[in-house]
Amino acid sequence: MRLNKILQGDYTLSALYHQIKLPLDIEISIPSDDPVRLLSAFVEGMDLSDLYATYDRIRKNQATPRQMLKIMIYASMNRIYSSRDIETSCRRDINFMYLLDGAPVPDHSTIARFISLHLSQCAKKIMSEVGTILLDLGEISGENIFIDGTKIESVANKYTFVWKNAVSKNMIKLGNKISSFCAECEVLYDIKAVYEDKITEQTLKKLKKKLYRIKKDEGIEFVHGIGKRKHALQRSIETLEGYIDKLREYKEKLRVCGKRNSYAKTDIDATFMRMKEDAMLNGQLKPAYNLQHGVDSEYVTWLGIYPHPTDTLTLIPFLKDMEKYMSFKYKNIVADAGYESEENYVFIERNGQTGYIKPQNYELSKTRNFKNDISRRENMDYDPETDSYTCRNGKKLSAVSVQTKKTSTGYQRKVTVYECKSCRNCPYKKNCIKGNNCKTEFKDRNKKLYVSRKMEEKRSECLERITGEFGTQLRMNRSIQAEGSFANVKEDMNFRRYLYRGKENVLAQSTLLAIGFDINKLHHKIMSGRTGTHLFELKKAS
Repeated sequence: MRLNKILQGDYTLSALYHQIKLPLDIEISIPSDDPVRLLSAFVEGMDLSDLYATYDRIRKNQATPRQMLKIMIYASMNRIYSSRDIETSCRRDINFMYLLDGAPVPDHSTIARFISLHLSQCAKKIMSEVGTILLDLGEISGENIFIDGTKIESVANKYTFVWKNAVSKNMIKLGNKISSFCAECEVLYDIKAVYEDKITEQTLKKLKKKLYRIKKDEGIEFVHGIGKRKHALQRSIETLEGYIDKLREYKEKLRVCGKRNSYAKTDIDATFMRMKEDAMLNGQLKPAYNLQHGVDSEYVTWLGIYPHPTDTLTLIPFLKDMEKYMSFKYKNIVADAGYESEENYVFIERNGQTGYIKPQNYELSKTRNFKNDISRRENMDYDPETDSYTCRNGKKLSAVSVQTKKTSTGYQRKVTVYECKSCRNCPYKKNCIKGNNCKTEFKDRNKKLYVSRKMEEKRSECLERITGEFGTQLRMNRSIQAEGSFANVKEDMNFRRYLYRGKENVLAQSTLLAIGFDINKLHHKIMSGRTGTHLFELKKAS
């Protein structure tokens, strides 16, 4: 071999010791029980008309949307998330070549555009199609859905935060500065700037026009640069323009925040949340999304992305979305204590479904400290005839008023206030009345209870359901199936951080993860002969 052939761009010139060998068909080299074959058959059975509708035209010399979806799902199944790594796999991996079926390898830009421009527009419809196929195969029950959530970090930088409270405080300070500035301008330039004590952005714009009119009438020239003294009018106009720009900035930040308390500048849809993965061990908040999974028979049949750090506010929009897109309706809703609220109980009941939600005090109520705490109404005797509680000292706490409280979502709940007539000289007062934030002196304070009768009614009904044999089985399956899906995604699939910005793109990437998880689960069930099983059985005590 001549050495100068190594330096040629065509490396086949130096490959003298290699020749084409049989088999030429790559499909022969793939085992018959490889999950890539299952994935291909599954996607071929899906209705992807919504995905195809996102394309203006599909060129003949490129991979079809169905082929693109196959390679993206298979990449998630094999813990490959970077668009450049997926492109490399398509060139080197025989399984990716099998999915492309002779189509040209898409470059990394095409792969990224597939998620951001196409899949993001129809991710929910594709997810519903997966659930429909699994139901037709008999792999999911269509009756019980186990819901849980986790927080996954955004691609945004962790130090690009905007806090709503800080912006509101700065906006108040800016308003005070603007008020002083307008009063100063009225004195200096003998003009009326503020009417009816209201200062808005429109007011500042009118003031700016009046100042520029003074500049024109008096022929004042503005100067710029070092060593030149600015006119007082020029300094006033520059200060006013700075106030206007800052006011617009604060308004835009508050608009982007909406009902949230924060957002990231480099991913405005991400909200700062407290994560379990805390590398600095200082409770640092990070930009993240709250990912919700709905699991049935170990398959993720529905998911959602939400900006709320807590799970309580995600249940109702999750169920509404699921009912809107899926072809069937679940009967039993199973969730943990983080989803309990009066509003959620009422919605599930009105929606014709049955809730199996663990009460927030379920585990705490089993402890000795809870049972011995005389300040809790659960440890007081309640008389439904007189609608009153009896404390440890034998005194009555009667209903004195009914308050209507409004939640952040607009739901109104009625709370009954119970109060003791006099707690003076009570020997149990220190253990019964707690809290140091009350302005009333401790000796003059009386015991009060705030109780929502509807919440108590719904909680007791749900508690009776979850403690039955079927309810216990559902709670056990929720722990195994719903929490197990996140364990698989975070640990087995090694996905800890999103690679795309924006809620729609994050939802598309989460959908790929969920479908990849479902295909892997279906493959393992087929190989182990567990197809058609929906619930794990309770272990019988011997």
